[in-house]
Amino acid sequence: MTTLPTDTTARPTPRWLAAVMRCDQELSSWFVGVGFFFAPVLLVLEPWPIARTVAIVAISLAGLWLGLLGAFMAAGLARVLRAGGELPDEYWAKLLGYPNRPTTR
Repeated sequence: MTTLPTDTTARPTPRWLAAVMRCDQELSSWFVGVGFFFAPVLLVLEPWPIARTVAIVAISLAGLWLGLLGAFMAAGLARVLRAGGELPDEYWAKLLGYPNRPTTR
């Protein structure tokens, strides 16, 4: 049985986690925005069944990719927590694009 190291400062977050979280954030906002216009687009494409099918497949693939990003994000966050680490506030601020704030200590 392997034991986890006791030094929590030596465990960085996975490199890919920030990229997955950024992609998830961008695709989520895009997906919600497109969702409002998807029903009218399908009505416009009603006379052309192939174009309608292409639109449905495109939105379905985007939803599938968004679901996979969510699963990867959950796996990355679980990996950090299972190792006993945590993501500092600066990590979240940088990810969300907040301006740099001076630390008060």
